[in-house]
Amino acid sequence: MFLKVQLPWNVIIPAENLDAKGLMLQRAITVRLMESFATRKATKDLGYFLAVTTLESIGEGRVRQHTGDVLFPVVFSCITFKLFRGDVLEGVVHKVLKHGVFLRCGPVENIYLSCLKMPDYKYVTGENPVFLNDKLSKIEKDVAIRFIVIGTKWLEVEREFQALVSLEGDYLGPTS
Repeated sequence: MFLKVQLPWNVIIPAENLDAKGLMLQRAITVRLMESFATRKATKDLGYFLAVTTLESIGEGRVRQHTGDVLFPVVFSCITFKLFRGDVLEGVVHKVLKHGVFLRCGPVENIYLSCLKMPDYKYVTGENPVFLNDKLSKIEKDVAIRFIVIGTKWLEVEREFQALVSLEGDYLGPTS
């Protein structure tokens, strides 16, 4: 799900980028904030950082000793994306294995749908393996699937989430 959150952040402006005109300073702070925000992938509590929406406030700058850089505390609003248990979402299959498929949904790359959580689907081997049911509905590479999240896991080292999903429920399965 998408969340709108307000975050405090510290933006460091190098001394050579400082200008007497306030507008250029605000622009430099905004650009630095965007660069810093883009490098921060995700957090366990908030999920994946997607976009800065508004810059709420810029605090008074403090000069850092030894470097001359200025640190500005800022507060901004942003949009994040985090998977929660029970969410019904749509993803695209990017890998088909004998025991299940891997999907992508937004910024989440590792979503696993086990063959045990695909009622009525059977694995069909071949050059392009697929899962097929009695109604000839196919789950194969590049197919969009509506699923329900049954569990998530935060990986601190990679700074990303993994999810386990299911097709057990109404209106779940391939949509394309």
